[in-house]
Amino acid sequence: MSFLDGPTPLAFAHRGGALLPANDGIENTLAAFQNAVDLGYRYLETDVHTSRDGVVYAFHDVMLTRMTGTVSAFRDLDSTDIDTILVGGREPIPRLTDLLETFPGARFNIDVKADDAVDPTLSVLRDAGALDRVCLTSFSADRLHRLRAGAPGTPTCLSPGEIALLRLAPIPWLQALGWRRGGACVQVPVRTRRVTVVTPGFVRRAQSLGLPVHVWTVDDPGEMRSLLDIGVDGLMSDRVDLLRDVLIERGQWRWES
Repeated sequence: MSFLDGPTPLAFAHRGGALLPANDGIENTLAAFQNAVDLGYRYLETDVHTSRDGVVYAFHDVMLTRMTGTVSAFRDLDSTDIDTILVGGREPIPRLTDLLETFPGARFNIDVKADDAVDPTLSVLRDAGALDRVCLTSFSADRLHRLRAGAPGTPTCLSPGEIALLRLAPIPWLQALGWRRGGACVQVPVRTRRVTVVTPGFVRRAQSLGLPVHVWTVDDPGEMRSLLDIGVDGLMSDRVDLLRDVLIERGQWRWES
């Protein structure tokens, strides 16, 4: 198994499908991911933080407040405390080990949200034998460097600086130099601030260098269709029901429920 060898376009359940009606208020939980898997999703996107005692959990925010009502930073609590806290008042916060064990056939796109989560995350993945079914991502170039050094055979996304070079530097220069330092895919929003990132030209440039383009987070069916029309290699969505419908409509749904 290799993370990037699935049939494209890849359909990613972002946080398990954060806006799927059945997942109301329980993103990044075992129940949310199960609902996505039941729809046929095999690519699951999640985020990780670590507790004060070094246990890795699937959770997006630095603070627990939005999803649980607990006014505390994630890293300030021990795992014994976190294990008692419920997302949306009804679902526990899953450990990364739980996700990997519960969904052995799934591939995980893991956004490492904090510096102190890098080594524990790599340790969990090594112990689970799961380095071949994950892609490791981060907005931090330093964090990505550490992830690449710790798991050299595991795909990672490009850093923001590497994406800037991809957008602006001459292709021959990019082909000649080791500018991407091990990055295996491009994961970007459609636009950032007033700049449109994902254009037909950007997709062609990335793909000419062997870099698949995954776009986040796309919840509008019209935008999904437009991006698929220009050949993106994957879409991440909170509305996994709508993304599935669009891909079925286009004959591009590759998975079975």
